[in-house]
Amino acid sequence: MDLQLAGCAALVAASSRGLGFAVAKGLAAEGARVALSSRSQAAADEAACEIARTSGAEICGFACDLGKAGEPEALVEKAAARFGALDVLVTNAGGPPPGGFAQLDDAAWDTAMRLTLMSAVRLIRTALPHLRDSGRGRIINLASSSVKEPIDNLLLSNSLRPAVIGLARTLSREVASDGITVNNVCPGRIRTRRLEELYGSEEAIESAAKQIPTGRLGTPDEFAPLVVFLAGKPAGYITGQTIVVDGGLTRTLM
Repeated sequence: MDLQLAGCAALVAASSRGLGFAVAKGLAAEGARVALSSRSQAAADEAACEIARTSGAEICGFACDLGKAGEPEALVEKAAARFGALDVLVTNAGGPPPGGFAQLDDAAWDTAMRLTLMSAVRLIRTALPHLRDSGRGRIINLASSSVKEPIDNLLLSNSLRPAVIGLARTLSREVASDGITVNNVCPGRIRTRRLEELYGSEEAIESAAKQIPTGRLGTPDEFAPLVVFLAGKPAGYITGQTIVVDGGLTRTLM
């Protein structure tokens, strides 16, 4: 299938490793020009060079602290200026720390809100004029399966990621007439550094894998193709949706 992404300009936030990196790599493999970001300019440059080397696509990397006001906005404008356009925005940010209610003070809630919710708000707000100019704009938010079924000891994620889903569902109706689609893709137990940090040991990871109907963890390269498809032109009639990639683990009906 031709996704008609060749030459399109895409920005993938928090993409020097993990799920974001896999998505950036997948978009580049389809011929898109991709801007990626990391808190570290060196990490962003290294990731950009690796993807450019394997894909031959035009890739650039920018340093950005997504939890700091002004930086998500600057990231979007840098990417749009570099490519002269912006057709695809993939919002993404590192997950908030684990913890139960008694462990989380106001500072923890504020930090998590700025990173998990406000980074998406700021990226989208700044990108919308460019996406309207595109005529085929795409917004895809990387979230978590916790928006469908809360995960124990991840109270911040369970509380704040659903806000991104509510934003996307409402926004999808507001911008549909501009040719912009807005969707969410939610990883379950995908083997990334964050998952390894949350579980803490290989034994715990193996135990978690046994609970998944497929009997194993997913990989970033199994997650990314759905995001890439939603970024493509053939997905132009899919909007306002939240899709989980979790090997069948989540038990919800919707």
